[in-house]
Amino acid sequence: MTTLNFGAMSWKVLVTARAYDIVGEPARNVFESNGCQVVIPDRFGPMPEETLNGMIGGIDAVLCSPDPYTRAVLHSEAAAHLKIISRWGVGYDSIDVPAATEAGIVIAYTPGLLDEAVADYAFALLLTLARQTARVHADMMQGQWSVAWGFDLAEKTLGIIGCGRIGQAVVRRAKGFGLRILCYDVYEDPAAKALGVEFVSFETLLRESHFVSLHAALTPENHGMMDEGVFQQMRPDALFVNTARGAHVDEPALARALNEGWIGGAAVDAFVEEPLATEHPFRTAKNLILSPHQASSTYETGRRIAGTAAQAIVDLMHGKSPERVVNREVLDSPTLRAQLNS
Repeated sequence: MTTLNFGAMSWKVLVTARAYDIVGEPARNVFESNGCQVVIPDRFGPMPEETLNGMIGGIDAVLCSPDPYTRAVLHSEAAAHLKIISRWGVGYDSIDVPAATEAGIVIAYTPGLLDEAVADYAFALLLTLARQTARVHADMMQGQWSVAWGFDLAEKTLGIIGCGRIGQAVVRRAKGFGLRILCYDVYEDPAAKALGVEFVSFETLLRESHFVSLHAALTPENHGMMDEGVFQQMRPDALFVNTARGAHVDEPALARALNEGWIGGAAVDAFVEEPLATEHPFRTAKNLILSPHQASSTYETGRRIAGTAAQAIVDLMHGKSPERVVNREVLDSPTLRAQLNS
């Protein structure tokens, strides 16, 4: 573990976000200019709960990866000084938000900064599946010359599950390819309707879509929503893309759907447990593209996220409410561990 002292010490900040080494310069600049003491672990997260619990003693703030901030961690003696968890990205399902709020800990995140990068990547995976480019590349590298037949996108139907900011960014790309676009969401956003999408039932989307792209935020209600019954409702030639959260998907069910031909193919960028286990059923599934949770991994997006996530920490350190807070009610709570300027 490495500790960096930037001038006069103020808050002690633990960094577990694995992108920090590559695109973390804006965050380093923010911390240095504000005199923070930055702690860099020997390896970045996500890390086991027991490892995390052993690292947060005396820590005021964390710039984190999807580390397991459970109730046990947040209410532990080790976390007594912890005031803010600033998430590198938008997913915060690894954090027990109610437990953090009870403890007076602010949860910050970076929505809106990675929409275009993730939408680009989702569409890249869709094109890769439809035109079999990953397969023919692998064949060519093995000395083969074999044409793989794929599918047109024009005049086909794309179903988007979760039509928020990222889903709408995918819609904008899909419009240029001449796709009919169906959306399913518990909230029918007028902004999405203005893009010309058609909101339909979940069952209609599954039945009519040639391509299905998942962009929903993870909630207790949609945990494991893509299960065996769902894959059996899809077209046998349907292609499925997940750049959202791994826990949306019943992974053994998807592997079976691919191996038994219930659907035509899939591309997955997020998994229930990461890194993906060597013996995972996805490793032997047919017509599957695997990606190491990198949909938002562009240099430009990473730098924006780094600076924004670090700024949330120093804002709170200086008594200012961070701009993007998950549990905003904690700011008015008597349990709030940080002191806000009146």
